Amino acid sequence: MENRSIIVKFILGVQMLFVAFGALVLVPILTGLDPCVALFTAGLGTILFQVVTGFSVPVFLASSFAFIAPLSYIVTTYGKANPVMGIRTAGGAIIACGLTQIVISLIIWKFGMKTITKYIPPIVIGPTIMAIGLKLAPVAVDMAKGKNTNIPYKYAIIIAMISLLTAIFISIKGKGVFKLLPIIGGITAGYVVSIGLGIVKFNALSTAVWFKVPDFHFPVFNMEAILFMLPVIIAPTIEHIGDIAAISNIAGKDFLTKPGLHRTLAGDGIASTVAGLFGGPPNTTYSEVSGALALIKVCDPVLMTIAAGSAISLSFIGKINALLKTIPVPVLGGIMILLFGMIASIGIQTLVKNKVDFSKNRNLVIASVILVVGIGNLVLDVGYFQIGGIGLAGLCGVILNLIIPEEK
Repeated sequence: MENRSIIVKFILGVQMLFVAFGALVLVPILTGLDPCVALFTAGLGTILFQVVTGFSVPVFLASSFAFIAPLSYIVTTYGKANPVMGIRTAGGAIIACGLTQIVISLIIWKFGMKTITKYIPPIVIGPTIMAIGLKLAPVAVDMAKGKNTNIPYKYAIIIAMISLLTAIFISIKGKGVFKLLPIIGGITAGYVVSIGLGIVKFNALSTAVWFKVPDFHFPVFNMEAILFMLPVIIAPTIEHIGDIAAISNIAGKDFLTKPGLHRTLAGDGIASTVAGLFGGPPNTTYSEVSGALALIKVCDPVLMTIAAGSAISLSFIGKINALLKTIPVPVLGGIMILLFGMIASIGIQTLVKNKVDFSKNRNLVIASVILVVGIGNLVLDVGYFQIGGIGLAGLCGVILNLIIPEEK
């Protein structure tokens, strides 16, 4: 029985990596960084996060979408003469962002969580979590449609729907161990159908080597690049609070209090700092993994340790890395439709659980502004300072919560 339990945990842990894999490697692909380095730094960052939080919070850290635009700009601008220099310059800026998050965590540690709950109450956190899930919805739909791939639309939709429906069927009708494997089941079904349709290409797999050290690049510090990147840290910081609140709801534990937001945010900052040292993208808590935990209802931090170890291992195994890259985008898109929707639902759950009264105009106004600014991706751009999307939405929520008086 004990061996069976270990095997089940291992499969569930690998499943968490599958959930994060698409977004994890998408960020480096879009920004010009190395996906293998991103796998390595995601795994290492997750383990460091667990050390900081006492292995108590079931979250996985990986590439942050909030940094795609500034990362692309820095890698392109400072890598014109030498692409490697662009990556190294981005690494320096990423380290600055990570250290800034650590400073914020120290402020929280000094003044306590009451300061945070005063400025970021459930009426701000709930809609922010909803905006995270709903903002990601177009990403899931584009993946399901096979956008920016060579897969015909009619095939892409079939593959995505089979992945989605299989995951839903297993999560609802599955028995015993199989009920815990909706994501792997959905991905497997979609992958098999893709092979049958002739979508999967194995050329890269045949030419890949078995062992390959990721292309690590050490940082260069450029003040102009740092100032360009630094304001973006507001977005993942606010997203982090929403993610930790969401996983607290899923697990039935208050991780904002114990181990404390100061520890979880410090873990985030340390993970990003280390990622910058190796040339990987900044790390952040992954909402889709939280959605997966809500689906399988198993909130064991050991699963994240297994996922982290698997990510580090895969970063060095060329053949397995090449095999994972053969998974068609629509397969992952079908799964993401379910998981991103789960994130938005968790935001609603936060509001319901805290009995937020929407008969009050104050609450209606705050929630409305957060949702529209976040989902609509409103951007405030002044010189080097730029903030938009979820970061700006959360900031608007904080400001409105402070300036709009409580109704009697």
